Amino acid sequence: MGEVLAGILTAFVAALLLFAAVFFIAKSRDRFDIIDIAWGMAFIAIAITSFLTQPGGIKLFSVQTLVTFLVCIWGYRLSRHIAKRWEQSDQEDGRYRDLRKQYLAKSGGLLMNMFLRVYVVQALLAVVISSSVIVVTAVAPIAVNAIAILGLIVWLVGFYFEAVGDAQLRQFLTEPGNRGQLMMRGLWRYTRHPNYFGEMLQWWGIFIISLSVPVFWWLSIIGPMTITILLLFVSGVPLTEKRFAGRPGWDEYKRRTSKLFPLPPRP
Repeated sequence: MGEVLAGILTAFVAALLLFAAVFFIAKSRDRFDIIDIAWGMAFIAIAITSFLTQPGGIKLFSVQTLVTFLVCIWGYRLSRHIAKRWEQSDQEDGRYRDLRKQYLAKSGGLLMNMFLRVYVVQALLAVVISSSVIVVTAVAPIAVNAIAILGLIVWLVGFYFEAVGDAQLRQFLTEPGNRGQLMMRGLWRYTRHPNYFGEMLQWWGIFIISLSVPVFWWLSIIGPMTITILLLFVSGVPLTEKRFAGRPGWDEYKRRTSKLFPLPPRP
């Protein structure tokens, strides 16, 4: 258990240092929504730091290497995707503009509240979601086995849904005639949120890989459960559906299309 606790502390320090650096960049640009780009990078920092400090040395063909590699791919793609969207906007995201108004009126002022309530909290969340990674890298390297391969397959399916779903939506939004319209083709024909479904599935895939480590599965499952709850009930699906509510065709699209798990459209 001592190795896991040390891994949690190391992961938090890595994430906190990254977000602290991003906070100073955000302050200099006066755009606190740049943290959205750093979200995926935080997981890369946690994974690489945990990988480099694992006991027993580093082995190339191991479960630890596989998990680190998958997290880095996921984090890089997500940060790059958000960065492209961020660069196309000259205004701070509305969520952060609302937080500015709230925090200006609170004790400690804008900067203190923004750092503690947003940046530090996101560092903590990144550590919690990375529980499977921390558990895997808290033990000596283990050879890739059947359980790890099963987890990899699940992860690949999730990556497909998230990456292709995002790409399809980005292409749809670049077409002038689609302004204000709903995306209802490609993967979006089978689920209203293929990107969120894919993201959840990737973390469940990493959890399955972590079962190769015969200890602390109860701690490892906290990560995928957390990201599932956040995306399904807090920040992902609810906020997106609230933004789409009232648009022409939304009620019919909602009736015919599965909320999350991909299914054939209802007649």
